[in-house]
Amino acid sequence: MTTDSPELKRSLWALDGVNFFLADVQAGLGPFLGVYLINKETWNPANIGLILTLGGAVGLLLNAPAGALIDASRHKRALLAGAAALTSFGTFIVTLKPTFAVVTAAQLITGVAGVVLGPVIAAIALGMVGPKRYAAQTGRMQAFNHAGNVMGSAVAGLAGYLISLKMGFWLASLFGIFVVLATLMIKGHLINDDLARGLKPKEDDGDDEKPSGFRMLLRNRPLLLLAAVVGLWQLGNGAMLTITGQKLAVGNSGEGALYQAALIIVAQVVMIPMALLVSKRGDQWGRKPLMIAAFAVLPIRGLLFVVASNPGEVIAIQALDGIGAGLQGALFAIMVADLTRGSGRFNVAFGAATMVQGIGATLSPALAGAIDQAAGYTTAMLALTGIAVVALVLLIVTVPETRSSVDEPPKSKSAEAEPSPVG
Repeated sequence: MTTDSPELKRSLWALDGVNFFLADVQAGLGPFLGVYLINKETWNPANIGLILTLGGAVGLLLNAPAGALIDASRHKRALLAGAAALTSFGTFIVTLKPTFAVVTAAQLITGVAGVVLGPVIAAIALGMVGPKRYAAQTGRMQAFNHAGNVMGSAVAGLAGYLISLKMGFWLASLFGIFVVLATLMIKGHLINDDLARGLKPKEDDGDDEKPSGFRMLLRNRPLLLLAAVVGLWQLGNGAMLTITGQKLAVGNSGEGALYQAALIIVAQVVMIPMALLVSKRGDQWGRKPLMIAAFAVLPIRGLLFVVASNPGEVIAIQALDGIGAGLQGALFAIMVADLTRGSGRFNVAFGAATMVQGIGATLSPALAGAIDQAAGYTTAMLALTGIAVVALVLLIVTVPETRSSVDEPPKSKSAEAEPSPVG
């Protein structure tokens, strides 16, 4: 068994740092934006939902082209650093003056950056460790991302309660510098660009493998089904935290910031062991059983939110989001990698699938905000819960197991371990 070189180990730790600090940066323009705006003049649940929708909408048409760029690029670290810097800048400018124009600009900036961040991190990881270690590496990265979210949310919440929500946004923006520094610590020559796009490395055989045509995306029925059901899940999940946080924040943005931090932290703490579970057991147990578990907790969470009567109950229920989002977030990229192995189009496929997923996440705040404004919180939450039930049924019925036999762990100690693709 080939062990990782010290240089590769250091680069993988740097990639963990990217995931940790990037979560701190993104904590600012997440649910805290709704809490920040809800008590500002001219802002209400409907137009907050609209502005949050704009941030996701800008990236919908850019996801697949961004994936193609990442597939072709040999400068993935530069793409990562640039996108992180844009996210940091967008987080900062929203505090200058929370007008519709300024907040829209911030959402557009972070929306463009967001279409690069997820796929380029996934590509760098795949290029460094190869497909057979990718599930374990993805779970590990997600664990660091959730740990960063805990820290970022705690900082933003405490700053909002003790000082001002602006301070939370400023600190989140500051973490963008650490993302860039961690990115520079990753050694570029350790990223195999063929592995990063889902091809075999050139040294594995004498013939250069060529990427598949783009039509392979439309012909890959399991990939299309996976993207569709995850998009539906995001439609049900995306606004649950947002409208619940706004409900707790009405009339007191300081306490609202503290409640929002607690809602995020309790979920993120649970997500850490869920991501590690995927890292340790994703190959052994299979992807689909874990994804079904992720989908099953969402309607339960929605129903419990409806009957919750005080902030303590709401915060406890939010722990279920840690199970659902923790499993789904780690599994999605792994399943896309499974379904595109050998095609050379991993990042295009990941971008396209993320686009479909993003449609659900983007529409969710606008849909829930409009229903909340017209018919109240309970009706909006029940609508999201119904969507979650449909997503669960479709996952069970239509999406196959994506793990192949080559991903299964060896059945005996004598089985030959796979050598590391680099180092």
